Amino acid sequence: MLNPKLKLNPKIFSTEVEQVPIRKGFGQGLLLAGEKDEKVVGLCADLTESTQMNLFVDKFPDRFVQIGVAEQNLVTVASGMSAMGKIPFCSSYAMFSPGRNWEQIRTTITYNDRKVVIVGSHSGISVGPDGGTHQALEDIALMRVMPNMDVISPCDAIEAKKATLALVDTKRPAYLRLVREKTPIITTEETPFDINKAEIFWMPDVGLAQVGIIVTGGLMHRALLAAKELEAEGIKTKVMNLASIKPLDIESILALAKETKAIVTVEEHQIAGGMGSAVAEVLAQNYPVPIEFIGVKDKFGQSGTPDELIEHYGMGKDAIKEAVKKVLTRKN
Repeated sequence: MLNPKLKLNPKIFSTEVEQVPIRKGFGQGLLLAGEKDEKVVGLCADLTESTQMNLFVDKFPDRFVQIGVAEQNLVTVASGMSAMGKIPFCSSYAMFSPGRNWEQIRTTITYNDRKVVIVGSHSGISVGPDGGTHQALEDIALMRVMPNMDVISPCDAIEAKKATLALVDTKRPAYLRLVREKTPIITTEETPFDINKAEIFWMPDVGLAQVGIIVTGGLMHRALLAAKELEAEGIKTKVMNLASIKPLDIESILALAKETKAIVTVEEHQIAGGMGSAVAEVLAQNYPVPIEFIGVKDKFGQSGTPDELIEHYGMGKDAIKEAVKKVLTRKN
């Protein structure tokens, strides 16, 4: 069942569930952040509407800088503005930022511990027809490896709005990962959000769960559908929303592993170096259990519709169910 304490969207399993691009929640959140704090400024690499930063630009044109197609400059200018007391949010496609400007992010932002929020939109395979050159499948790995850098991957547009507002008040640099395609609304305005805390979205009606499913980003709806079908087949699971890949809620991950003794991780990213790797590191050091990984298996993307690509690369509902059943056999 859905966790009643979290006040999730009651239409999650309905054909009427609203679908909104996660990036739209960022745009709404940035506008609210700008209204809340005049130190918030925006910078973009010529993708203002695509990254939904246009809402902020329309309201605060004097607090926005259009850098143009120069992603290295994008983050170095943002670092300088941070040094002068501003709170910069700089946006582009994830393939270009952090994909193209990683060294500048490292040297001018994280090395100097500058408070800058790097917004990587159009991440993952669901960019679809744009093809493999534009499908950022390595960005979590690139960003979580850097000291001082937080990494946040919201599950829907509402959570993206909350994450954007929360990132105004944190002290460290941060990477906010967004996807382009419309995704189902999972949470509500009443659902709690804390950068430092993971939440259990799905749990058995009674008894303990047999497998823990840990999800980050836009695949959450598929994971919940899988959990619901597995429940009908007699397999009890818990589904954790891990919006914050760094800092990692180690306590909650370990609690889930100790209850279930088996874990499946789900992300729209390369398996190597991603959220699943972060979870595996925690478990290897503290409480080793069998683990299966849902993600891209050491391949580049290609052109296709988002749904086609999710299925082709083994990240759909049925693939999640198969991983749960596989990890159960390893556990037993």
